Amino acid sequence: MGRKFEVRKVSMAKTAGAKTKVYSKYGKEIYVVAKNGGPDPQANLSLRRLIEKAKKDQVPSHVIDKAIDKAAGGAGEDFTPARYEGFGPGGCMVIVDCLTDNNNRTITDVRNCFTKTGAKIGVAGTVGHMFDHQAVFSFPGDDEDAVLEVLMEADVDVTDVECEEGMITVFAPHTEYYKTRTALTEQNPDQEFEVEEITFVPQTESVVSGDDVAMFDKFIDMLEDCDDVQDVYHNAVVERDEEE
Repeated sequence: MGRKFEVRKVSMAKTAGAKTKVYSKYGKEIYVVAKNGGPDPQANLSLRRLIEKAKKDQVPSHVIDKAIDKAAGGAGEDFTPARYEGFGPGGCMVIVDCLTDNNNRTITDVRNCFTKTGAKIGVAGTVGHMFDHQAVFSFPGDDEDAVLEVLMEADVDVTDVECEEGMITVFAPHTEYYKTRTALTEQNPDQEFEVEEITFVPQTESVVSGDDVAMFDKFIDMLEDCDDVQDVYHNAVVERDEEE
């Protein structure tokens, strides 16, 4: 799953839209996490992880600082999380995570993405049980046994360690994110991760091909264009024609 997972995440990033849209989504999420857990990254581990992720995605410091200052000031909007699940074009499974200050607007926008592309939105739990909420780390390497030994010595509850095409991918429960990261960086202080995040990993894959490919691309683009949508997870493996 390691390399396929990485490729899927890269393809998703390409549909994230303009940089300003990415900055806006990070700013909103940082604001909410800082407001709920405190503006100090040293005391708020979720905020620290989010800031690290934002910097890796080249979000400017002033965007991060502005969101934290806004949260520390106590003013601003009240955003709440909302999750929608369903089946996308070609029958793939989809989870859409949002932050919203207007649930009616958000559900209308997300439902339009489904209905206008022949997809089907479902109720809570429709497909969520077919994804694992995981901490995922990918980095160059070729000895998964050595990595597994390091993690087991650190008492990390590892789900899986895979090696594929010169990349090691570690999967662990999302609650083990910091424990896993600490164990890996203590073993190698210079360790750089190509992927380090908490995400939903599909238990199965669904091939999207033929005419469904264009509709799937439209579906993802529409979701990414929604201001309230923060993340989109899916189990699609898109088979494109060579000329594409």
